[in-house]
Amino acid sequence: MATLRIPFVDSHTEGEPTRVVTGGAVPPGVTVAERARAFDRDFGWLRGAVVDEPRGSDVLVGALLVPPSDPAAHVGAIFFNAVGALGMCGHGTIGLARTLVHLGRAAAGELRVETPAGTVSAWIPDEDPHAVTVANVRSWAERLDLELRLDDGRTVHADVAWGGNGFLLVHGHGERVDHGNLEALAHTAWMCRRALERAGLATLNGRPVDHVELEAPAEDPRNHGRAFVLCPGGAYDRSPCGTGTSARLACLAARGQLAPGASWRQESVIGSVFEATYAPAPGGGVLPRIRGRAWVTGEGTLIVDDADPYRHGIPAAQRAQGARTP
Repeated sequence: MATLRIPFVDSHTEGEPTRVVTGGAVPPGVTVAERARAFDRDFGWLRGAVVDEPRGSDVLVGALLVPPSDPAAHVGAIFFNAVGALGMCGHGTIGLARTLVHLGRAAAGELRVETPAGTVSAWIPDEDPHAVTVANVRSWAERLDLELRLDDGRTVHADVAWGGNGFLLVHGHGERVDHGNLEALAHTAWMCRRALERAGLATLNGRPVDHVELEAPAEDPRNHGRAFVLCPGGAYDRSPCGTGTSARLACLAARGQLAPGASWRQESVIGSVFEATYAPAPGGGVLPRIRGRAWVTGEGTLIVDDADPYRHGIPAAQRAQGARTP
């Protein structure tokens, strides 16, 4: 029987895993955005083999290295999860940068990465072997203080913003943002997403608003805010979420609650932290900078055997979703 071998390196960024595919198939296209569309259309077998069970899990984010079209970029990357390609991934960019250093393909300094949402920069310092600062794509607040009525009768207020992915940022939800309250948090986040869809506001920048961020005050007085982020496939983000932090910066800036250059330290639901600042963006919105840490956790080869009935992953419809069921 034929087998396909897929080389990979695993890392985690503040608790959230990234699996970088370092060789193999490259979707057709000129830009990374075009390649990402081809990936969603024709490469579901690769996505499933890399991130779906039994080799992966709902929480795992993959990164496929592809040639960039931007002459200023060093590398192209398609980030993807159990649902499909992502516009951008902040924690994944941090993990990718540390992975390329581990492989000897990058060194301290600036690493420019073309993503489907645009080219971003990752700064790798000499002094800290784990830290990376990502200059993200332009982010902005699309709607502030949108009122949504949930399935259980609650009314919440939320913002819709772009941070490289589309986000619904919810305040006044009444849930405790704590690792011991995950089931209730996921249930509330799904209700918020359904309410946004009923309102006809679930698209932004030509992409779905499919990430839900439940905001809360920070638990550590050194920090400024806390967030539970429900990702499109139903997993929650263990990191503070780089694109989600970018979206929150955009909303804070739009309200005049955070000045350019001022620090915003965002906690995840497990207590890990991203430190962020922004500069005003030409044309409106903000240019976020997100700093976090990543560690390489493993490397090897995925073996995809033609005789294996689950060689391309177990489809989500066949998996028990538990608390993640919408």
